[in-house]
Amino acid sequence: MPKQGDARSPRKQDQVGSPAKKAKVGSPTKAASSPRKASSSANAKLHSYWRSSCSWRVRIALSLKDIPYDYVPINLLKGEQVSDEFGAVNPNKRVPTLEIDGHVLNQSGAIIEYLEETHPEPALLPSDPFARAQVRNLVGIIGCDIQPVQNLAVLKRAAVKLPAADQAAEKIAWGHEWIERGFDVLEEELKKTAGVYSVGDSITIADLYLEPQVYNANRFKVNMDKYPTIARIQAALAALPAFKASHPSAQPDATE
Repeated sequence: MPKQGDARSPRKQDQVGSPAKKAKVGSPTKAASSPRKASSSANAKLHSYWRSSCSWRVRIALSLKDIPYDYVPINLLKGEQVSDEFGAVNPNKRVPTLEIDGHVLNQSGAIIEYLEETHPEPALLPSDPFARAQVRNLVGIIGCDIQPVQNLAVLKRAAVKLPAADQAAEKIAWGHEWIERGFDVLEEELKKTAGVYSVGDSITIADLYLEPQVYNANRFKVNMDKYPTIARIQAALAALPAFKASHPSAQPDATE
């Protein structure tokens, strides 16, 4: 059985997936899958925006676990998430939203935990209780302390009172400050937990959070030389097929 890190790349709503390369991860797995633009009703359906880091976490999990899914693009910049049509699927009107097994889930953490419990291979949580807690600690730093403060809605609010000409620079400055604050903490925590990846030598849920957050850090011009442990882990993750297939630039709705 192949090892974790395998992937297939997404497409907008079609049936997914051909096998791909193998990459080292925690426990054995099948070749990972990727989205296409909706077709098969048997597939899971992921409502996603190409640059949404929360959506990206879920795309990685689906790819690693070789779960076929249809990709439904939701353009956040055009406000498609507030449409009545999408609201009927997810009253919270945010991405990601995953329709799977007759259920709808709309928080990335809950989605990933559900996938972990229903598709246990490859395992994305260690068997050791303390190591599992370490994974969740890192997830909390990124998912609770860093990403929410620099998401699209917060950035708009942070700059709303400024002249239009100054808003873009303020958004960059705001995101830069809060990501650096979080990365100062994350770097120290990873020094205690990291092996090849965030917790030891197997891919865990923490890695699904780390890769998208480093992408955001680069967008907000954070100097990653200050965070060598984070940068090293991210480079290892970026080389894996599942992470390549789920990358924003590989999504059907990517604009750059």
